[in-house]
Amino acid sequence: MRIAEIYRSVQGEGFLTGVPSVFVRASGCNLRCWFCDTPYASWEPEGRDMSTDEIVSQVEEWDSEHVVVTGGEPMLFAELIPLCGRLREIGRHVTIETAGTLHLNVECDLMSISPKFASSAPDAKDEPHWHRRHERERHRPGVIRKLVSEYQYQLKFVVDSGDDLQAVREYVVEFPEISRDRVLVMPQGTKQEQLEARGDWLKPFCEAEGFVFCPRKQIEWFGPVRGT
Repeated sequence: MRIAEIYRSVQGEGFLTGVPSVFVRASGCNLRCWFCDTPYASWEPEGRDMSTDEIVSQVEEWDSEHVVVTGGEPMLFAELIPLCGRLREIGRHVTIETAGTLHLNVECDLMSISPKFASSAPDAKDEPHWHRRHERERHRPGVIRKLVSEYQYQLKFVVDSGDDLQAVREYVVEFPEISRDRVLVMPQGTKQEQLEARGDWLKPFCEAEGFVFCPRKQIEWFGPVRGT
């Protein structure tokens, strides 16, 4: 499994915000969102191939109950199956962060799904291949239905502009099995002032729709830096 970084920090997003966690970041992604804040795991993937034993050994260096396997897109790697099994064997709570385009029979305690909208595609003129691929692969209803039926889940939508609000509404209508109180709406941005400005209109939207507003606390706490 190709790994960009392993580090200990605090979960900044979702229902486990504030929980100390070890993050295992897989390197490689089948999408290329224009606003990706970890390009070293997507646009220009870094890292090295690590065995399950090596990854688990590094995780065990920290006395942290929670492990977050993120990316990139960790579901690209079949090695995720034995990795998650081992992590749970040693008593770790495992969260997987995925875009919801791929399915593996993995063990985990929380499936954190971040579906992507058409608005997150890279520019068609500058990146025609990735624009086409993003649109072709970003929405996999069958995968989403399997994930929400098989796991404890949360859905995190990244919203950049008011145009995305209708996309969130339509998505939830398409999947009536998704509970609105498991839907988190998160402002796009890597600067605190951007997040606060978008939060001003996202918070009332969430209240009206029965969704959960999801701040990006890691930006507030640490800024847009690696290893956080």
